[in-house]
Amino acid sequence: MKPLALYCKSYSTDLRRVVRLAESIRQFNAEGLPFYVSAPQTELPLFREHLAPLGVEVLADEDILRASPRIDVEQLRAMPGSVAQQVIKSEFWRLGLSTAFVCLDSDAVFIRPFGLADFMTPEGVPYTMMDEAHDLLEDALRHKRERIVDAFGREADLVQQLFQRQGRRYSFGPFPLVWHCAVWQSLDERYLQPRGMSFADAIAQAPIESRWYGEALLAYQAVPLLPCQALFKVYHYAWQYDQDRRAGLTTEQLARFYCGVIYQSAWERDMDWPREGGNGLSRLGRRLRRKLGRI
Repeated sequence: MKPLALYCKSYSTDLRRVVRLAESIRQFNAEGLPFYVSAPQTELPLFREHLAPLGVEVLADEDILRASPRIDVEQLRAMPGSVAQQVIKSEFWRLGLSTAFVCLDSDAVFIRPFGLADFMTPEGVPYTMMDEAHDLLEDALRHKRERIVDAFGREADLVQQLFQRQGRRYSFGPFPLVWHCAVWQSLDERYLQPRGMSFADAIAQAPIESRWYGEALLAYQAVPLLPCQALFKVYHYAWQYDQDRRAGLTTEQLARFYCGVIYQSAWERDMDWPREGGNGLSRLGRRLRRKLGRI
C-alpha cells in the first residue's frame, strides 16, 4: 500500500477544472504520487478520454460505495450533489489504495513542485489543517458578511455537540486536506457502528465532512495531531482574489508558503463543461456580480 495518494471527486461539469488540476500535478509531482479521480459510472468514458494522457487513474464513484458497508444508495441519490459527494470523498479510504490521501477539489491548481514532505512526516504522520479561521472571519466582517461568521459558529457547534466536546471552535480546512485512513476507521468503529449509522447518515445529520474527520481525530487520536495551516491559498470569495491582485501578490510569492491555489468555481463559471450554464442574461449577471466583488 502506498503511504500517500492524491484523490479528487469530480463531475462532468468540472471536467475542464480537473484537467487543469491534472496538468499541474503532472508538471509538479516530483515524487510521482499516484493521482485518482472518481466520477459517476456514466461519466467514466468522458473522464478517461481527457485524463488518460495525463497519467490519472479514473475510478467509478459506485466502486467506492460498493466498498462502503451500510451505505444506502437510494438515500445518497436523494441528497443534493454537493452533499452526496462528501460521502464519496470520505469513503475513498475503504478502497485500501493508500495509508493516507490528499483530498483535492477540482478547482485546485498546484503552483510548485511537491512531495510527501509537504503533507506528512517521514514516519507517515499527516499534517492536519486546524486553526480558528480568524483570518477568514475577520475578512468577512470587513466586507459586512456577518452570515459567514454566523454559519461558521453554527457548523462548529453542531459537530462539537455530537462528540460532546466543549471548548474552542476549530476549522479543519480549507481543502485540500490530508486524511489518514486510520482516522476514518476510528470514526466508523467507535462512533458510527455503535449507533447503527453509515457515513451517509452522519452527513445527513451534519453535512461538513472535514469537521467529522477533525472531531474524530480529537476524540479518538488514531494518529498524532500535527496542526498546520492551509496547504493551498484559497480564494473563498472573488473579493479576496481581487484584493491580492490589486496588492500585486504574485503566484511566485504565494509558492513560498503554499503548494497551490484554489479559485472557487462559483466565479469561474466560464470553465464549466461543455459550456457555462444559464441563458445570456444570467451569464451577464454573474459577470457583473463578479466584477463588483459580490461572488
